[in-house]
Amino acid sequence: MTGSPGRSSLDDWLDHLERLHPRGQAGIELGLERVQQVKVVLQQRQTCPVITVGGTNGKGSTCALIERILLSAGYRVGVYSSPHLLRYNERVRINGMPANDDDFCTAFARVERARGEVPLTYFEFGTLAAWEMFAAQLLPGLPGLDAIILEVGLGGRLDATNVYDADCAIVTTVALDHMDYLGATREAIGREKVGICRPDRPLICGDADPPQSLMDACRLVCRPTSADFLCNGRDFGFTKQEGQWQYWGRNGKKLGGLAFPALRGDCQLSNSACAIAAIDTLHDRLPVTAQDIRRGLSEVEIAGRCQVLPGRPQIVLDVAHNPQAAAALAASLGGMGFARTTWAVFGMMADKDIAGVVEAIRHRVDRWLPCDLPGQRAATAVSLAGIIEKLGVGGTADVFVSPSAALGFARDNASSDDRILAFGSFLTVADVMRSFSLKA
Repeated sequence: MTGSPGRSSLDDWLDHLERLHPRGQAGIELGLERVQQVKVVLQQRQTCPVITVGGTNGKGSTCALIERILLSAGYRVGVYSSPHLLRYNERVRINGMPANDDDFCTAFARVERARGEVPLTYFEFGTLAAWEMFAAQLLPGLPGLDAIILEVGLGGRLDATNVYDADCAIVTTVALDHMDYLGATREAIGREKVGICRPDRPLICGDADPPQSLMDACRLVCRPTSADFLCNGRDFGFTKQEGQWQYWGRNGKKLGGLAFPALRGDCQLSNSACAIAAIDTLHDRLPVTAQDIRRGLSEVEIAGRCQVLPGRPQIVLDVAHNPQAAAALAASLGGMGFARTTWAVFGMMADKDIAGVVEAIRHRVDRWLPCDLPGQRAATAVSLAGIIEKLGVGGTADVFVSPSAALGFARDNASSDDRILAFGSFLTVADVMRSFSLKA
């Protein structure tokens, strides 16, 4: 296994990445200068179409949808996404499979040698290493990748993924989140999100009501005209029908009789429409058939997005951690049928809009089970219980030391026609998944 002195395993390398920044993997320093400097030393270059996916919510699902459609068409695809649920390996997928430990160690060692004294955050280091793994697919005897899909970590304009030029950029939604870094309004956040687009290359906007700042920046900064700006509901979209749905695009294009995507929730129709619109813009380089799209929609998988576990009582896992995502989750729960009582295993980060999340889903939760999460950023179960009580949104039980402890309480007390919901953070869902020995 390739490594550096004292770092012979993936865990060793991840410990090293944690120590590079005072706040570990939670450390955020927006800016492209450091990453660009190391990228030049690594001599990284683009050899295939790159699709960069940003937005407040729906990024991971949209990446997975594009990935699965392209794989169904026979293309070799690399995906970089974050955060992970159970294993760091989830962050890099090559041809639908997580990268292995050896590949990560080799890539990390290359980045470490190239960076010299340049400080990198956990995310920046991982982004450069992901590209090294994609580049390794071009080694002698390997055919190389046909497409690379990058999920923006935070914002867009100053995110590490933005050192690579998007052949097609997607902004799924624009909502309030990460306001300390991106600004306190949708207008400010929209300006940051649209920073991933490039001149004369398409931008797909999944938000049917984008902030004016996003449209202005697209016209004035990214390209001289708005010809390549495709907006959901105006230039492309979907029509929900009985038992199926239809995609429509520019020039009268229609693709009907589509089965609902394997991912649950009406929001996945918007994500699917974004994915199809993006693939359409790259048709000359990555042609796909209607059958490829149908197969991709039916086979797509991503853990923790309105994921329903088998058995009774029904258990639903969702990483929703801001008001917009919580509202979408509430709508999805409303379409899942009757549940006598919904128990909510609830853990969140302290820097999120906790009250906004609770308000967005309050009418779908009967019993709140606030729990602690690991890390300095996490809100305590006691503080969550205080917010729930202040808002007067429903009954609470004791506070719990972990999501799995809260889950145990819910399973002991719920009846077969109840529902148990675990949400609020990737960490909340991950701990519940571990208790079931699930794989991401």
